[in-house]
Amino acid sequence: MTTERVLVHAGIADSRMYRQQLETLAPARAVDLPGFGTEPLESDTVDYRQFVRDRLPPGPATLVGTSLGGAIALELALESPERVAALVLVGPPLDGHEWSDEVRTSWQEEEDAFERGDLDAAVEANLRVWLPDDVDPQVRALVAEMQRHAFELQTGHDDLRSKRLEPPASTRLAEVAVPTLVITGDEDVRDIHEIADKLVTEIPDAERATIAGAGHLPSLERPDEFDAVVLAFLRKHGV
Repeated sequence: MTTERVLVHAGIADSRMYRQQLETLAPARAVDLPGFGTEPLESDTVDYRQFVRDRLPPGPATLVGTSLGGAIALELALESPERVAALVLVGPPLDGHEWSDEVRTSWQEEEDAFERGDLDAAVEANLRVWLPDDVDPQVRALVAEMQRHAFELQTGHDDLRSKRLEPPASTRLAEVAVPTLVITGDEDVRDIHEIADKLVTEIPDAERATIAGAGHLPSLERPDEFDAVVLAFLRKHGV
């Protein structure tokens, strides 16, 4: 039986990153998290899991999450397993990971630029790390627009933090009890590939796929290849 697919975006984007998948992965809908896209940020503490859970259909859904969205999807599968039929985790972070100097430097550059009010520089700090140099200019422009808009929504929230899952997901991967596909773009940073390796090693029967020529947002950078991989997984597991 085909489940509804709920698409959760990356922290450098919003629901527009799934513009093609709303059709190709139908029945599907994409949500904007608080502080992104159409959703205002109303406090400095955000419970992303509760926000997404409140927008799930009554029956179990397939969650497709990229980066931040992937972390939220994974945590929901642990916290509310009855609401999740399958997981597609695209380049997610994972608590406890020791991030590389490259990524930590980009975060510091972003933070410094944001604090001085230079949103364009903050956007560029992110794009240098998360998108390949040869990415389609239209894709790069859209990601820059989505990221800048998120920074605008988050301005004034200087102590933004999300509600943590306890115990953390990294210690509970063996508890994931639904079909799981982990996807990485082959040009994403080394950290993301290391995390993906851990996920497929510790989540029971997890599957792994890599999208050639993609960085951190393969659904936007290489949408046709991404859709083919995801649809094959969904059909295989009847979800």
